[in-house]
Amino acid sequence: MIHYDRFQLDNGLRVLVHRDTSTPIAVVDVMYDVGARDEDPDKTGFAHLFEHLMFGGSIHIPDYDEPLQRAGGENNAYTTNDLTNYYCSLPAENIETAFWLESDRMISLAFSKKSLDVQRKVVVEEFREHYINKPYGDAWHQLRELAYQVHPYKWMTIGKELSHIENARLDDVKQFFFKHYTPSNAILVVAGNVETEQVRVLAEKWFGSIAAGVRYHRSLPPEPPQTEAKKKEIRADVPLDAFYKCWHMSGRLDERYYVADLASDILGGSASSRLYQRLVKEKKLFSQIGCHHFGSIDAGLMAIEGKLIKGVDMRVAEAAVEEELDAVKTELPSEKELQKVKNKTESMMAFEDMSLTNRANSLANYELLGDADLMNTELQKYKDVSAEEIRNECIRIFDEKNSNALYYFSEPTSNIKL
Repeated sequence: MIHYDRFQLDNGLRVLVHRDTSTPIAVVDVMYDVGARDEDPDKTGFAHLFEHLMFGGSIHIPDYDEPLQRAGGENNAYTTNDLTNYYCSLPAENIETAFWLESDRMISLAFSKKSLDVQRKVVVEEFREHYINKPYGDAWHQLRELAYQVHPYKWMTIGKELSHIENARLDDVKQFFFKHYTPSNAILVVAGNVETEQVRVLAEKWFGSIAAGVRYHRSLPPEPPQTEAKKKEIRADVPLDAFYKCWHMSGRLDERYYVADLASDILGGSASSRLYQRLVKEKKLFSQIGCHHFGSIDAGLMAIEGKLIKGVDMRVAEAAVEEELDAVKTELPSEKELQKVKNKTESMMAFEDMSLTNRANSLANYELLGDADLMNTELQKYKDVSAEEIRNECIRIFDEKNSNALYYFSEPTSNIKL
């Protein structure tokens, strides 16, 4: 059981406090309710660009890292399609340094052409290194475009096109900041050797005077049900042929999410899963294969992806995958198999809770979902999933009309035509 207190400042900032006296450390986590799904389709990659800009200094503090390091702290951040998160850890007695730093860049981020030029160059290089020059780097760019017609999940966090970041202007950046980086659109979690009243005083002191801003209410176009299978081929200079296939599934707040999550583990969540055991170890069609999903807040994607053994025909490999999907749609998973993935889920959740940083981040995530107490009750939702629910959800998801397949061929060694 993770204990926490919750209160809200007059400007809308939601504050959660998790006290842990077993550590001399404190974690300060600030989560903003903005991700890549909130971007203009013609100006994508801004949420991720902003993650970098937030470390470029504020008006009063030109270097974010230097004072934090002097206080014995360290920090990091990440961006997803759904949210942006900044977190730091430092000795609990120096916690006010983190409040000072986070509040100052919330209210007075330094907007300069120099900072934008520097961070834009960093993001452009990241785009080139991981998504243009890296083998298979464009696979999920291609798959998202194939799978989504209207929902902004159709582009990745890095952005839809390199030019969107290259052409980002200072005015565009300012508009994005003032729209999303406000107390009413943020969650502050403080965890560690702290007292709730201490956090309340510091939150009021450093964040209380910041204008609330206009609470952002998104109105995104819902993705319509897919009614026909979609397929695409790519030929490139990559080491091996690769198979990607994805299906639409329920979002994070749907009760069916927990069923689909366990189904993905049964199919391809580990080396003991069905796909790996049968298609890698027994049939030797793939060198690696797995099943996963993105855990997105809105309706997301379940995916199977793997690298083929050299010389294996793509059609043979896909047929073998479909055979495994037919099996999971017709036969109930055994009690042993279902219990195994439930145990794995429970152990993973317990392992994550061992880290103070993870606990703080999880509390922020659950609060963003609308119910921080899910941190303590969600495990039961997994325990309640039945074998019949697994089968029914697999029937629902793995409908061929709901599928999107990407065949990634190694051009030098493959001339297969589908």
